[in-house]
Amino acid sequence: MESISHTPAESSSSSASSTQHKIWMEAQDELKQKLIAQDDFPWRSATSAPPTSDQEEKALKYVGGVDISYSKEHPSMACGTLVVLDIHTLQVVYEDYSVVTLSVPYVPGFLAFREAPVLLELLEKMKAGANLFYPQLLMVDGNGILHPRGFGLACHLGILANLPTIGIGKNLHHVDGLTLSGVRQLLKAKEDCAEDFINLTGRSGRIWGVAMRSTDGCVKPIFISIGHRISLDTAIKIVKLTCKYRVPEPIRQADIRSREYLRKHQAMIFK
Repeated sequence: MESISHTPAESSSSSASSTQHKIWMEAQDELKQKLIAQDDFPWRSATSAPPTSDQEEKALKYVGGVDISYSKEHPSMACGTLVVLDIHTLQVVYEDYSVVTLSVPYVPGFLAFREAPVLLELLEKMKAGANLFYPQLLMVDGNGILHPRGFGLACHLGILANLPTIGIGKNLHHVDGLTLSGVRQLLKAKEDCAEDFINLTGRSGRIWGVAMRSTDGCVKPIFISIGHRISLDTAIKIVKLTCKYRVPEPIRQADIRSREYLRKHQAMIFK
């Protein structure tokens, strides 16, 4: 049998990585205790229940979207983007960008520790300026509770920013027995049904989110999950209001603009 030896540098690196993962897990567990998985906001939309007598009535108008694009040539270079749309017109009313060099590596299950600080800084900058377009709700290009540890980027960012958040996944996390082939079968069985989504129910019986065909003729579903301070039912209704194409417009615009801004930034500094 071939013996495998590790150099001191490799062992040290592995130990440091293990320690970091433990720290991240503890931080996630601590934040998770603050997670609110029901409607908890001062505004209401046409799909919300009427407010109580002591609750201020305020219509939902500004919906934010966040995304991070990465450079193909320089993988540690990234562009964080925040856009805000008017939910009635789906027009962008605010946009901001931050090009950064990331030192935190990508580790499955811990994406928030790489991306959340960049996105949170954009939100805090906007809030500090008392911008009138500050989002009442945030859509995140990433998962909420539909996550191996039940606490994805949308949850993490929602709690730190104290904003209602919705996780929008383009790919399925295979948690609790969920599989893409199983989801496709269930969606196919509903092709002739009025409902355009299915619950993502795991083997445990827990509902992790929904898979939704967001537009007519859409083949690939999106995966919606609770981030923070919103119920799944309300999240589904708001996503439907913002879908012109497969991906909700706040996320789609953040993605398009983020990639374009990064492309122009790279063209200037590497010309």
